[in-house]
Amino acid sequence: MQQPEEIYKDNFDTVFKYLFCLTRDVNTSEELTQETFYRALKNINKFKGESKLSTWLCQIAKNLWYDELKKRKSKEVSFEENFNLVEVTSSNENVEDEVVSKDSKIKLFEKLQKLDSTTREVIYLRISGDLSFKEIGTILNKTENWARVTYYRGKQKLKEVEQNEE
Repeated sequence: MQQPEEIYKDNFDTVFKYLFCLTRDVNTSEELTQETFYRALKNINKFKGESKLSTWLCQIAKNLWYDELKKRKSKEVSFEENFNLVEVTSSNENVEDEVVSKDSKIKLFEKLQKLDSTTREVIYLRISGDLSFKEIGTILNKTENWARVTYYRGKQKLKEVEQNEE
């Protein structure tokens, strides 16, 4: 088994990106990421190795986010209230490319808000969390095939939304 420092270093980005997909808020994502690792390391003996460690950590993160939503007495956090883009741009990108990239992300996120929450979550996990369909299925307590189908149907719905806007 890895040392706690290695677990944190190897999985921080995945957990943070996953939480950012759910919360769309950098500060909340950071806080929940820290709490995720605290709880995971406290309960590491409960990890059975039936999934990747990152998948188990994302499941803990998801449960923490749901607990946070219950505390806020809200099922869904407003997109406008909590929209913060994480700036992940390479040092060679010029300002114009960065603006175009950010504009495209904003338009994509606006379109994603027109989808149901489950489909939106699958798409967020796939494009922002860089997770496999198997990992997404595990996190959402579904099958790999279910995640693939939901992602495909979500992409189709996004195309319809785009066509209706034209």
